[in-house]
Amino acid sequence: MKKEPVVLLHCSGSSGAQWRSLAETLGPRYLAIAPDLASPGSLALEAAPIVERMREPVHLVGHSYGGAVALHIARTRPDLLRSLTLIEPTAFHLLRGGDAIDTRALHEIAEVAAQVKADLRAGDLLYGFGRFVDYWSGPGAWSAMPPAKRIALGPQLDKIARDFRALLDEPAGIADVRGLRLPILLLQGGCTALPARCVGKRLCDALPEALLSVVRGAGHMLPLTHREEVNWRIAAHLDRNRLELQAA
Repeated sequence: MKKEPVVLLHCSGSSGAQWRSLAETLGPRYLAIAPDLASPGSLALEAAPIVERMREPVHLVGHSYGGAVALHIARTRPDLLRSLTLIEPTAFHLLRGGDAIDTRALHEIAEVAAQVKADLRAGDLLYGFGRFVDYWSGPGAWSAMPPAKRIALGPQLDKIARDFRALLDEPAGIADVRGLRLPILLLQGGCTALPARCVGKRLCDALPEALLSVVRGAGHMLPLTHREEVNWRIAAHLDRNRLELQAA
């Protein structure tokens, strides 16, 4: 039996290797494809080579920045998708035009982006990446990492800055998301940061048929901190929307 393809898009500061555990979970039934994202500075440019490689409809999974890219693909090329899984997509552009809490959340994440940009300009790569990590994972998360890992991550601060530019400069708004007719799973950490919660709420309001699944006790990095539970929920969503089951 031919395996249905699943494209897995990672978060900022990571790589396709983020999905190794999920790929193993899906292996018996699906062909997992986990490209390394290039961070070219716009969602359209990031999505273009991914879409170009899609020779048939796929299941698309994205986390954080990868979730924003996945949402862009779903919005512009829904014909290429069998299902969509968004894990805390950082589609901050969807907060524009929202209520007072959305505005506060957008200002908060814009300040984080500005700090990243300032630290990059100053050459404080390790300090800047550390502040980015601690924002999403809580104070002390950066210092708890092995020194070798911190040293390896620091030079990627430039990619973080480009990802923020792509997310905050994206012209699409919440109206552009409404009307998506795909099986959609929204995964969210129960203890995540305000901007991620607000993006999730905006998407739930715009996509009432989407399934919201909250992982209790998890933060933004739930695919890593709550790997088994997240993998199980994704696999269940994919299994509900497998081609052979839909055709049966």
